[in-house]
This record gives sequence, C-alpha cells and structure tokens, in this order.
Amino acid sequence: MKPTALALLMLATYTCANAEDIIISTDNTGLVYNIADNGRVYQKYFGKKLSNPSDYATIPNGPEIYITGGMEDYYEPALQINHADGNKSTLLTYTGHKTTTLPDGAQQTVISLTDKAYGDNVDVYFIAYPAQDIIKTYTVISNGENKPIEVEKYASSILHFANGDYYLTQFNGDWASEVNASETKLEYGKKQLDSKLGTRADMFCSPFFQLGLDSPADENSGELLVGTLGWTGNFRFTFEVDHKGELRVISGINPEASRRTLAKGESFTTPEFIFTLSDEGRGKASRNFHDWARNYQVYKGNDTRMTLLNNWEATYFDFDEEKLIKLIGEAKELGVDMFLLDDGWFANKYPRHSDTQGLGDWQETRDKLPNGIKALTEAAKKNGVKFGIWIEPEMVNPKSELYEQHKDWVITLPNRDEYYFRNQLVLDLSNPKVQDYVFSVVDNLMTKYPDIAFFKWDCNSPITNIYSNYEKMNQDHLYVDYVKGLYNVLERIQKKYPDLMMMMCSGGGGRSDYEGLKYFTEFWPSDNTDPIERLYIQWGYSQIFPVKTQCAHVTTWNNSTPVKFRTNVAMMGKLGFDIKLDDMSKEDADYCRRAIKNYNSFKPIILEGDQYRLVSPYEGNHAATMYVGKNDGDAVLFTFDIYPRYKQNISKSEAQVVMNGLNPKARYRVTETDRHDGNDQTIGEYSGEYLMTVGLPLFTLNRLNSRVFSIKKI
Repeated sequence: MKPTALALLMLATYTCANAEDIIISTDNTGLVYNIADNGRVYQKYFGKKLSNPSDYATIPNGPEIYITGGMEDYYEPALQINHADGNKSTLLTYTGHKTTTLPDGAQQTVISLTDKAYGDNVDVYFIAYPAQDIIKTYTVISNGENKPIEVEKYASSILHFANGDYYLTQFNGDWASEVNASETKLEYGKKQLDSKLGTRADMFCSPFFQLGLDSPADENSGELLVGTLGWTGNFRFTFEVDHKGELRVISGINPEASRRTLAKGESFTTPEFIFTLSDEGRGKASRNFHDWARNYQVYKGNDTRMTLLNNWEATYFDFDEEKLIKLIGEAKELGVDMFLLDDGWFANKYPRHSDTQGLGDWQETRDKLPNGIKALTEAAKKNGVKFGIWIEPEMVNPKSELYEQHKDWVITLPNRDEYYFRNQLVLDLSNPKVQDYVFSVVDNLMTKYPDIAFFKWDCNSPITNIYSNYEKMNQDHLYVDYVKGLYNVLERIQKKYPDLMMMMCSGGGGRSDYEGLKYFTEFWPSDNTDPIERLYIQWGYSQIFPVKTQCAHVTTWNNSTPVKFRTNVAMMGKLGFDIKLDDMSKEDADYCRRAIKNYNSFKPIILEGDQYRLVSPYEGNHAATMYVGKNDGDAVLFTFDIYPRYKQNISKSEAQVVMNGLNPKARYRVTETDRHDGNDQTIGEYSGEYLMTVGLPLFTLNRLNSRVFSIKKI
C-alpha cells in the first residue's frame, strides 16, 4: 500500500525538525500527526505502516488535524464555533497527548488542543485495533469561556488525501430497496451523503461509504478507505476536492438544525467515526470490519444467534391465542430455536387490528389473548422453543390512549395540523419522562413475563411535525438529544437484562449503524424478502456488517422462486422463517427441516468465519459467496443461478466459480449438500490452490437454481 494521504504532498506548511510525531497505528496502517513549530497539529501521513517509525520524520506536513472555521482555510471546516462576542473564528494549538492501552487491548491516543484566545478545548480521540486494522475516532468539545457558545459544526473526524483520483461508492435506496451501490468519480467541489430524518435515519442513505484511491477498487485489489458513523440518527459525510486536487473527508452528525449551545464548562462528545484502510480491495476491508465488530462492538458479538419462526406473514394482524399456539407448535416441528410474535397483540380501547391505531398502548388485547402473553411463553416452553415479541416503543398512533393522555410527550408542531408517516407520530425521547416510559415498555413485559428471550424493536417513522414540547426554546437540540435519550433507555435495558437479545428493526434497514449494534444483537436489513432482491441487499450490507447481524427470513415474497432458493439466500445471514408449514408441500416442508439442521451445522463457519464475495449479482445472472472457518478451517459455498436469457449458452469460464480464503497447500473434499432431495453428492477432491486458481464449474443455466457446497479439509 503506498501512502494514501499526504505522505508525498509538498505543501507550504509549518515543520520542525525536532517536532514530535504522534503515531496511531494498526498492524498494517499508519496515521501520523505532527506538532509543528507554530504549535498547531497537522496530518502528516496516512498509509501503509512503516516498520521504522523514524522514517516518518522526513515526510512533510499536510493540512491540520481538525480544521476550524473563520481562519485561513477556504473550504469546509470540521469545527465552527460562534463565540458570545460574535467572533466566528477558532484557532487550535497543541496542549498535550497521551497514548494508553485499553482493557480490550486497543490503543487509545488522545490529542488535546486549545484556543488560547478563548479557552475552548478539543480532545481528538483515536482508538486503534491492531489485528483488525480498524481505527475509531471522535472529538470532545469543551466550552472554556465564561459565557455560552454556539457550536455550529462539530465533526467526528476529518481525514486528508492527496491522490490522483477518488472514486466514491455510496449505498442508497428506499423502503424495500435498500443499499443499492453506485460509484462516482469525485471532481472539484463538494459531495455530501446525509440524512435529515431523525429516526429511521438510514431509510434513503446508508451511513457508510467506500472510497477508492487513485482507481476504482474491486473486490480483491485496489486501495480504499471504508468508513461508517456510529450514530442512530442524522449523519453527514462531506467529500470535498479542492483546487489542488486534494480531498478532505469530514464525517459526523448532520449539523443542519442541530447547533449545540454549550454552557460554561460544558462538553459535547461526538459519535465515533470508524474506518479501515485496505490495499486488497473491498473484501479485505469488509473482513476487517466483520472481525472487529464481532470481537469489540456488536452486543454479544461472539455468541451464536437463534433461528426463528415469525407469525407475521402467516397471520398479519388476524390471530388469536389458538392460532399462535398452533404456530408455536410449528416452530418446534420446524426445528427452529424461537417463536417470534409480531405486531398486533396489544391495545384494548383501540385494539391493534391495523397500523392505524393502538400504538403506544402496550397491554395485551383481551379478545385476542385472554390469557395474556403468559399462555404463549408457557406454550413455547412446553414445545422447547424460546419466545420473542415485537414492540415499537418510540412511536404512537394518534388513535391511542397514550396520545390522549400525554400529547405533550409527542413530537408535534403546536400550531399546525399534524401530518403522519404510516399513521403515527414519534415520542420525544429528549424528555426524561418519555425515556422512563419507553424503558417501562420493556421492563413491564420482562417483569410480568421473564421467559421473554427476544425483542424485535421496530421504528417505522422518521421524525415528523418537528417540534419538542420539552426542549422548548432550544429546538436545535432535538435531533441529537433524541438519540442520546434512546441510548439512555437502551443502556438501562442492557444493564437490567444483560441476557436479553434484541433485533434493531426500522421498517427494514432504516437503522443500520454500529452504535445501535452496541445494544442490539442484529438488525432487520429490509422488509423486502424477495430472495433475488435479498441477494443485492445482503451483498450491500455485507460490505460493512458481519452476516450474524443481518436477519434473513424465508417468506412468501416472490413465491415463484423455489423454497430451496429462498432458504439458501436466508442461510447466508441469521436464518429465520416467516411462513406456514401448512402452505408448503410435504417435500418442501421436509426440505426446510433438513435445511435448518444443515444451517446449524454450518453456523460456526457462516456466522464466525471469513466471508468472501466471489461473484456479484450486479455482474450478471449469477452470484456466489463463501465462508471460510477461522484458523484455516472448512468452508461453505453458496451459488445462485438467477435468470438466464432464452437459449443462452454458458461458456466454461462463465460456469467456473473460483474460490478464495482456502489453504493452497491443503486438500479439500467438495460436496454438494442441502439438496432438495436430501442426498448429498460428492463433487471431488482438490487442492486449495486448484480451487482458488482454476475453480469448479458450479453455475448452470437452470432458472432460480441454488446450490450449497461443503468444502472440508481432508
């Protein structure tokens, strides 16, 4: 990997032969800052780690570590402070730095800066995870003045690059069409990826990106930066190329409508920007994130995940106790770990028969569940499966008792007609009383029914009617304080119920961020479970998230696809079913039972192993992904034939699937398993070198055909 950021950049910046370099490094990456003779701190290097740290000394400095507004820079700043005297400028100089080893083994470096004219302070934090080549960074901004200050912009990170070309891959979509990848070459000017939705913030734009340096990155080669923001709310990434062809990447909370007023002595901590630098393309960057996430970030990241049967597509809102107990029996018969009760079980004055009413009234509907949730948890225990339940505690229907009793808890404009998204409004989590209420939704259920093992926590609406009755005269604090209030609730839940597992759901992929995953074991990528669409959706999310965090269900969406095809797509994530056994043929039902057993045998490889995306669905009519067990282990390969054209021929090269991640010197037995007829078929024995160089002809011209291969070391 050649230096990617300013190692070779000759700028008229301040240098000092005796000045100290501050080195943040992982096993393969070096990020170096320098304290210049003017007392300011500059980014010096960002690229492949040099084995001899003294070699960094000869590299000239680049731009500042945290560019501020109102001074000599002409482009987008990372920090903009409006002082009480009307001055909008800030000048930060070095006051100290410290590097320590955290309890989890990560290396933390804090670089402290101050504005001597005003006394404001900024601490820039870097946390490096050496083996995973991941770095997290954030800032703590403190008011050292005697009067309040207004912080207009407050980025988590700014990184600088001086490459020839820059190629940005972003991930956009909408409900049921999430994470569509597109690549753009960056030219002079500013490109921004952002969200202003408050909640369900990722509905149109995912909070992560890939940046190819010098050339577009492919799966296994090319230099690229991959970054994401750990924040379950509004975000903004700014990519600005200046007149010299240099690029700055600024990441953080979207400052629009979110200016922070800091009182004397008050501090504000920005979210974590998490990034990796790869010289082996997208695949290596993804595996860096996956390993780091499982080990350090995702709640219960090294624990297994439960397979489940959900009632939603089997019943929608039309169910009663008898129907649900029957489905719990089907969960046992199917062989899954858990039954999940979805929307429609609550409210009495306005019973939940659709999404138009009842949201906010979390009591069991008496005529549906006369014996309460207890009858269901007991039925689950009797059948040897866990019990989970759906909630949407941040939201309220106007047609509900909660709205009638506590309209002041609702985010709604005081002098305008209300407008709704999905017939609902958002509760004001900046209000501590609302935080107590949202916590009580979980706490009351867990207190009454301690056998609940899982919550599907939904969030179906952005913030609409944007006005807080609690914030009153400081409405700019609402968007940020809402998210901080949500984290307060989730902290309380996690502390009181540490064994509880939860899914982060938001009308599909409206929430998909690593700060949320500190509290949730998994997330729901999309309401679209059409298996063909899911090949693209799961491909997109796998760029940044390990598959154990991605819930993938077998449903009736695109029922023209074989159940095996639907199941094999779902097996490439955290497997679940949302389907009635009665609706399937005996052969298909028998296949699903066997598939769950196969999945359970592959779980350690799929959920804990290294993922290799071999053939992209974006490239044509086929897709292939494989998972390789840690420590040179066995592998599982999934191949998919989608839509061949009429009378299309397939060449030998088109049929070949060239594998990755194996030991070239080992020999492997390749077996097609998980066949619909239940009979495994041995393909042959090959060296790892052969499988990764020549490959095997595993693609076909069969429409909507899927195959699963076990690759075992001999």
